[in-house]
Amino acid sequence: MEDKKTYASPESYAMNGGKGPYSYAQNSIYQAAEAAKEKINKAIADHFDIKTLSASLNLVYVADLGCSTGPNTFISVQNIIEAIKLQYISKGVHTEIPEFMVFFNDHVSNDFNTLFKSFPPNKQYIAAGVPGSFHGRLFPKESLHFIHSSFALQWLSKAPIEVMDEGSPAWNKGKIFYTNAQKEVVEAYATQFAKDIDSFLFARAQELVVGGLLALFIPAIPDVMSNSDTFIGTELDLLGSCLMDMAKVVSLQ
Repeated sequence: MEDKKTYASPESYAMNGGKGPYSYAQNSIYQAAEAAKEKINKAIADHFDIKTLSASLNLVYVADLGCSTGPNTFISVQNIIEAIKLQYISKGVHTEIPEFMVFFNDHVSNDFNTLFKSFPPNKQYIAAGVPGSFHGRLFPKESLHFIHSSFALQWLSKAPIEVMDEGSPAWNKGKIFYTNAQKEVVEAYATQFAKDIDSFLFARAQELVVGGLLALFIPAIPDVMSNSDTFIGTELDLLGSCLMDMAKVVSLQ
């Protein structure tokens, strides 16, 4: 009997599209693309084994997961391609440098039109968009040589059910984040993240070729710090308070 695979598309909450004043493209001036360049270069120099791969490698497949609408994704992809090319040149096989195919992935509701219109005019790769959640399978088995994701995995696949349940000890009443929340709320978010990262890594393990590389850059805080000590925690607390005030005003009208 034929084994039929299904790839579900969960709810999609993409970044704000277009190039207007409130768009992601106009408000994502810095992430980790340039800061991560040295680590990408070292990982490829130490672990991207072109001697093993080059025998049948005429096309290198690269994926950036959580690309949004640019421009950070273009910087990351260019850094990866330059590092792989340098690996070929340093090993003395510069005449055999393959072509590159880059897959740009984000939610199905992502503004891929803006992404495609923003491609660098001198890009050194063939490009394709891949809509869908990276918490599940996106590509065929053993099809990718390099997978990259930066400042994306901190977003959960969904809000924990417990934090929205009035009868649960983890009900996060009046908040949109877990800053200064009780431990049950924090544990609910941590449990959901553990499930999501497990699903993510399981999918990527199937999609990477043997000898392929996975590079993940995820914002985090040291264990010795509380969420209320971080800028993002304070910022989201303030945003949540504003939203609550707005909801109260609407309810009084």
